Amino acid sequence: MLYRLGIISDTHGLLRPQALAALRGCERILHAGDVGKPEVLHALNELASVTAVRGNNDNGVWADELPDCARVEAGQVGIYLLHDLAELDIDPARAGIRIVISGHSHKPSISERDGVLYLNPGSAGPRRFKLPVAVAELTIDAAAVQARIIPLPV
Repeated sequence: MLYRLGIISDTHGLLRPQALAALRGCERILHAGDVGKPEVLHALNELASVTAVRGNNDNGVWADELPDCARVEAGQVGIYLLHDLAELDIDPARAGIRIVISGHSHKPSISERDGVLYLNPGSAGPRRFKLPVAVAELTIDAAAVQARIIPLPV
């Protein structure tokens, strides 16, 4: 089965229509924290099932319900979701994790180390410095994984 996952982070309360358009059609959406307000998650849930983690700027009763990290399975592929990669406290390869998704830096990146794909979609919310505004897409077919950053026209 082919899975298409939308990856978003650091919305900081701003869910742009361009982000919604880029995520439309995904089977699932993963939000890597700094959501900003619960309305962001409600809007994303209208597109697909959402798994979200709490970021360092997520505060209040609604944010207390968000976990610090989450493990998600897409077919045969284990995914670990957290906000700040510096707080990764497991060995992903040893734990059977194929993909680690984080946010926090606002800098989109895709890299691979020790057979683990590390993906940061960048920030889909307010622009920070001269960094691009972006989301990401994961395509998973059996054990084959492809990731791409989707810059948003803003």
